[in-house]
Order: sequence, then C-alpha cells, then structure tokens
Amino acid sequence: MLSQTTATKSVCRLAPSPTGAQHLGNARTFLIAYWSARAQNARLLLRIEDIDSPRVKPWATQQAIEDLAWLGIEHDGSPIIQTQRTELYQELLDRLLADDRVYPCTCSRKDIETAASAPHEQRPPSAPSSDAELTVDAETTIYPGTCSGWRFGEAMPEEGSYCLRFRIDPAPMSFDDQIAGRVHCVPTTAIGDFPVTRKEGVAAYQLAVVVDDIDAGVTEVVRGDDLLVSTFRQLQIYHYLDAPPPTYAHVPLVVGEDGRRLAKRHGDTRLSQYREQGVAPETIVAWAARSAMGTQETFPSQTETAGWDLRRWHDEMIARFDWSQISRERVCFNESDGFGG
Repeated sequence: MLSQTTATKSVCRLAPSPTGAQHLGNARTFLIAYWSARAQNARLLLRIEDIDSPRVKPWATQQAIEDLAWLGIEHDGSPIIQTQRTELYQELLDRLLADDRVYPCTCSRKDIETAASAPHEQRPPSAPSSDAELTVDAETTIYPGTCSGWRFGEAMPEEGSYCLRFRIDPAPMSFDDQIAGRVHCVPTTAIGDFPVTRKEGVAAYQLAVVVDDIDAGVTEVVRGDDLLVSTFRQLQIYHYLDAPPPTYAHVPLVVGEDGRRLAKRHGDTRLSQYREQGVAPETIVAWAARSAMGTQETFPSQTETAGWDLRRWHDEMIARFDWSQISRERVCFNESDGFGG
C-alpha cells in the first residue's frame, strides 16, 4: 500500500534517465541538487528513471552512476530502479480507475492535434530574473477530451490500444519554487488531461515520479526548468492522494548559443567524453559553481580557487549554499568554451 514515509530529516534525490549519456546540463543540475542536499544534512537518494523502455540504453545506467562518482557526488543507499517498482505503480492505477479519475484514451498524437481547436507549441518560460510571479503556458497541444466520456464499469478498449489519462481538477493552481518564485497555472489551458500510462500499460513518468517521491519521503526536488509545467501535472496527483508535495527548485537549463537546450548540434558535451579526454572533474565542478553562484560578490576569484581539489569545491559550495543566491538565468555554453583535456 502506498503511504508517505515518515521522514526524520530532509530527503532529496537525483533522478537520471538512462535514455542516453549525461551531459554538462545534467551535471550542473545534479551538482546543485547535491550541494543543496548536503547543506541541509539531507539524505540523498539515487533513482534510475528507466520506465521509458523504448528509449532506454542498456549502457546508460552504469555510465550515469560512474559520471556522478567522477564528479564527487555521493548518494545514500542503493539505487532505486523504477522498473522494479511496477506493482506499486499498478496499485495506484487501480485506485485511480475505481475512483473514475482516469479513463482509457485510444487517440493517437495525430488525432489529438487534429481535434484540438487551439494547439499550443510554446516552450515553458524561463525562470524570471526578478521576484515577479509567473504564469505557465502549455508546452504541448492540449488534449481536447475526445475519450473523456468513459466511466468506470464500462468496457475497456482492446489491450495495447490505449493509455490511461488523468482527469484534471480545473481549479487554478500555484506553488512556490525556490528559483522561479510564485508560479501559477490554469489547468484547462496549460496541461489538460494527461497520460499516466503508455499504451503498453506501463506507468508513465508523471505517475511514477509521484509514487516514488511519496514512498521515499522526498522533501525537495531539484530539476531543470523544462519540467516546470510538468510539476502541475504531478501536483494534481498529489492533491488526489491528499499527500503533501515536496519543495521544488527548477534550475535554469544550460543552452547553446542559439538559445536551445544542449544537444549534439552544440558539440559533444557528454561527461563520459570529458572523462575519456582526461578532463579533471574539478574543471566541470568549478564551471557549474561559478555559473550557479558566481554573481556573489564574496565568491573567490579563479586565482584563489586554482588549487582547490574536488573535496574543497564541494565543501565550499555546501557551506555557502543559499537558494536565494542561485542564478535565475539560463547558462549559455559556447563550444569554444569547452574543457580541453
């Protein structure tokens, strides 16, 4: 039975997805999460989010673990593997079905795009540079409710032909983010009814992450600001379960000179590639630290930090960590600024 763990202290988590190699942007988010966790003497869990099976690479889990260790990021306990937790996800899915909070949806992506009267293809907004409040827009086409007339007890479609879609509560929502500040959402125009399984019947990300965080008693979630809109989907599930959500911190993404998130078009920024080239992990950690907190007037100069080893960098960042000092601007990475071996 899913129940909230009674935490004796704060619990944070790292949650790499083994769908490919971890890159500089991932490293910066993981490092900020690590510094925050250790600054509050929190337990730091490692969860491998491998339920997206068609995209999972068999080598990527071990590589992610090695990347974290190379950066000096230490987690507590054995890794949590999502594909080993399917029974727990199914338990919640059964409950949602019985409560008529989900329904089978046979629509294809093309069906949804065709039926939606006002599709949105806007990117989630960047975190503001001031304390202004933020209202999120849709990040995808809003589901038009084609299959929402189904009610519990009616016949289910053919197995493998549908996903289960969560019926949203349309009431306006908001939460306080450690970086973005107060964030607002109108569910009917920003998220719509959303999938909690894939058509193969496997739990989808939005449901699995909530189940895992509640089960582990997670109190703080640090991740990229591309997931800002997804937070409202997850909060819908928290509200359904009457469970207190964690504190969120959506870290601005690392982008290329074109303003788009890091990808192969911006050069090879894989952590494994830097390791193979003999780049010192201190180089990556120093870059992440300066981009995150280098605006502080008291932050040591490059001359002062020239001799710092990995342990010194982490100790210094943990000692001075303060969410109010973390940069709210996206970081632009230029390939010419790359880290030579």
